[in-house]
Amino acid sequence: MDAPKTGDFAHIGKSVVIKGELSGSEDLYVDGQVTGSIELRGNSLTVGPNGQVKANVSAKTVVVQGRVEGNVQAADRVDLRKSAVMLGDLFTQRIAIEDGAYLKGKVDIQKEGAKPEMKPATSPAVAPTTPAAAPATAVSTAASTAVGTVATPQGSFEQKK
Repeated sequence: MDAPKTGDFAHIGKSVVIKGELSGSEDLYVDGQVTGSIELRGNSLTVGPNGQVKANVSAKTVVVQGRVEGNVQAADRVDLRKSAVMLGDLFTQRIAIEDGAYLKGKVDIQKEGAKPEMKPATSPAVAPTTPAAAPATAVSTAASTAVGTVATPQGSFEQKK
């Protein structure tokens, strides 16, 4: 996938390095390096294949093709593409994981309309989870190389490489 198709987005190129707090009210495509925090509450974040993000992320939707280290809070959806490397916990209503994506962390499927609770990133270590209280609206866990604990309506499971 290339940069978002809409005309209202910001692009951080391969050679750009940002350290600090990043926030905005438009969609963001990151193909460079961002360290700190990213806050795009009503918009989407796409981490391109060359993108390297070391930050806690809060956005409406998050698509990862590159590398993300930190917790991700997506109000709507998280997509981990086959080239994705995700080290941290995910908090979202829906998730899709392509075959080949790497995930080390916890997936917490949020109930629609519930206030999400994102914990600060301390370590991307896998923590035990309890079964999800609400049914998952869409959980795709086809990533045979994913590592982590995924909470489902039936319980949780750990999948290792």
